[in-house]
Amino acid sequence: MNRRTFVTSACLGTASLFLDQASSRAGEEVHLPPPPPIHVHGMPLAERSPFGMPGLFPGRVVEVFHSKSILENHVSQSIVRLMLEHGMQSLTGESSARAAWERFFNPGDVVGIKINPSGAPACYSSPELVREIIRGIESAGVPTRNILIYDRYSTEIQAGSYHALLPVGIRVIGLEHRARDVEAYDLNVYCEANFFGEWETRSYLARVVTQQITKIVNVPTLKDHSAAGVTGCLKNLGYGSFNNVARSHHAPITFTDPLIGVMCSTEPLRSKAVLHIMDGLREVWHGGPLTQLQDFIYQAGTLFLGTDPVAVDTVELQTIEKKRQQEGALSLWDRNPANIVRSEREYFRDPHKSLFFRQPAHIEAAGKLGLGVWEPSKIDHRRLDLG
Repeated sequence: MNRRTFVTSACLGTASLFLDQASSRAGEEVHLPPPPPIHVHGMPLAERSPFGMPGLFPGRVVEVFHSKSILENHVSQSIVRLMLEHGMQSLTGESSARAAWERFFNPGDVVGIKINPSGAPACYSSPELVREIIRGIESAGVPTRNILIYDRYSTEIQAGSYHALLPVGIRVIGLEHRARDVEAYDLNVYCEANFFGEWETRSYLARVVTQQITKIVNVPTLKDHSAAGVTGCLKNLGYGSFNNVARSHHAPITFTDPLIGVMCSTEPLRSKAVLHIMDGLREVWHGGPLTQLQDFIYQAGTLFLGTDPVAVDTVELQTIEKKRQQEGALSLWDRNPANIVRSEREYFRDPHKSLFFRQPAHIEAAGKLGLGVWEPSKIDHRRLDLG
C-alpha cells in the first residue's frame, strides 16, 4: 500500500467512524470538526477594484417576479427580457436598461459569463436568460467577440446545448474535458488546504479568469445543495472557477464553510465578479444541484439581481428554506445524525434525509470576509411584481 492509498483509506475510515458514532447518538446535535487552515496564493493587485464584491451596491437585492415568465416548463424570452430590464434599472437607479448596463461595462471590457449548467436539462442557467444578459452587455458597447461564457465541465455545457442556443460569435469555454485536467488553470493562483488527507491539496483558479477576462457576470441558479446548503452566487463562482473542489467534503462532513468564501475572496476573482443575476425561474428545493426529478423543481418565475453575492445568497437561503418548510422537508440547518443516509439514491428521493451535515453558514462566513452583507435586517430587498 502506497502513502496515498494509506492516507486516503485512513481518512475515509475516520469519516465512516464519525458517522457510525453519530448515528448511535440519534437525536443529539453533532459537534462537527473545525476546518483546517486554508492558505491563499492570489495575484497581487495595485488596488482593489470598486466593482469587485460586494460591488457598487452592497446589501441590495432586487427580486423580480412574473407569473408568465415560465409556463409548462417553457421560458418566455420576451418576458425574461422585460424582467431583466426592470431589474437592472431598479438595482442601479438608472432610467434605462442601457444606462444600467453601462454602469458596469465599457467597450474595452472582455466579459466572462459564469453559467451553472449543472442539472441540465431539468434546471440550469436558462439559455433565454443568458441571451438577454449578452444583449445587455452588448448594449454597453462590448463587442460580441469580447463576450464568452464558461464553466468547469465541458460535458455539462454540452448537455445545456449552449453552443447551439447562444448568438453566433459568443465563445463557449469548458475548463475541463476529462478527469484531473489542469491545462486551463493558472498554477500561480490557488487555495491550499488538507481536508481529508488528499494527495493534491491545491485548487487552482481558471486561467480565463486570471489572464483573459476583465469582468464577470455570475449566473447561478436557485437550488439547494447536499453539502453547502444552497448553490448560490458564492458557490457557483468559487467552485465553478477553481478546480479540485470536491475534496472539500466526504460524507457526512463538508468544509464548504469556509472554503467557498475563501475562494471568492481570492484575487483577481473577487475584483472581477461585478454582477450577479440568479436564475430563479425554476427553484430546486431538494436534490440539488443535479436532480432531474420534477417533484422537487418548482416553477418560481423569479430573478434575483445584485452586486453583493452574500446578500443575494442570503435571500436565496431564506427562499429555499421557506419552500422546504412548506413541503415538510428537513431544514437546511438540520444536525440530527438520524437523518443522515449513505445511499445517494435514498437521499435524492427523500427530502427528509441528508447526505451531509449541510453548511449554509458558508454565506455568513463569506460576509465576515468582507464579500457582502449577510444579516437579513441590513439587506435592502426590493421586490418587483411585473404581472
